[in-house]
Amino acid sequence: MQGTIDGFSHGPGTPVAGFLVACLGGVLGLLCAARSLRTSRPWKPGRLALGAAALGSGVWGMYLITMTGFAVEGMPVDYDRFTTLACPIVGSLMAAAGIFVVGYRGSTPLALVTGGTVTGLSLATTHYLGMDAVRLPGRLEYDTTTVALSVLIAVVGATAALWIVVSRRGVLPVLVAGAVMGGAATGMHYAAMAALRVRVGGAGDGFESTSPTGFLAALLIVPGLVLLATAVVVLSEPRRAAPGHHGPGRSVTALGPCGRGGVPRQRMRPRRPNRGPARTAPWSPEGDRTDRTAARTPRGGSPDFHDW
Repeated sequence: MQGTIDGFSHGPGTPVAGFLVACLGGVLGLLCAARSLRTSRPWKPGRLALGAAALGSGVWGMYLITMTGFAVEGMPVDYDRFTTLACPIVGSLMAAAGIFVVGYRGSTPLALVTGGTVTGLSLATTHYLGMDAVRLPGRLEYDTTTVALSVLIAVVGATAALWIVVSRRGVLPVLVAGAVMGGAATGMHYAAMAALRVRVGGAGDGFESTSPTGFLAALLIVPGLVLLATAVVVLSEPRRAAPGHHGPGRSVTALGPCGRGGVPRQRMRPRRPNRGPARTAPWSPEGDRTDRTAARTPRGGSPDFHDW
């Protein structure tokens, strides 16, 4: 016998609030990752780790909020404390692995696919590990096809969000990427809930529990503090600009602090003119100096990435 599952027992405000928290974590996490792509090496691991913590906290906060609306008709629901607390740790570590791949390997297709896959799997792991903490007088079962769809949503959404961040510069692309990441996390969650079936009875007979809403609400303090600390760090960072690197006739104001393009795959030095016997003009020190001057065209764009 199957129990009737209700994932919206508190109304539509629950998924909306969860989505907004996931978007906030996605924006802060991806902003830290984006700024680390063109920063001095000593600060790079710290920014990437902070971004992973913010992303993992946003996903965990979304899970806690949405699970307050989870109920099974006629069944008390509780959560294993240890497993529930392990969710953000495991999720953040997996998100860190994905973000570090992109942070150190750049915008190559392989780096994006690898980083996006690992980051997407971190979203799915946070959810399914959290569902493993659910305790009720019954057995949880899943439809395999829908589970695969939920994981695919997480992986595709995370990869798309990382691609937006590394391919475009500016605040707006990061906001869009954060919304995509938040949508991927929330969509994965509800797709996974659609795959859930509760089989009444079994090993959980005689189970007694109180309402877990207070426990889940109390846990929200942890991701809230992490997101607040990340926001303070991000907003307190000084803006940096290098006007001298924008070339003649170009300015930071005209191009924006980071220009329009994304992360270049590699830097190409301009090729110097041909030298040697094939040249028709006789060599002279003045001519060589002129050729070198002409060949070294000024580079455009800021040396820093996402420094707003």
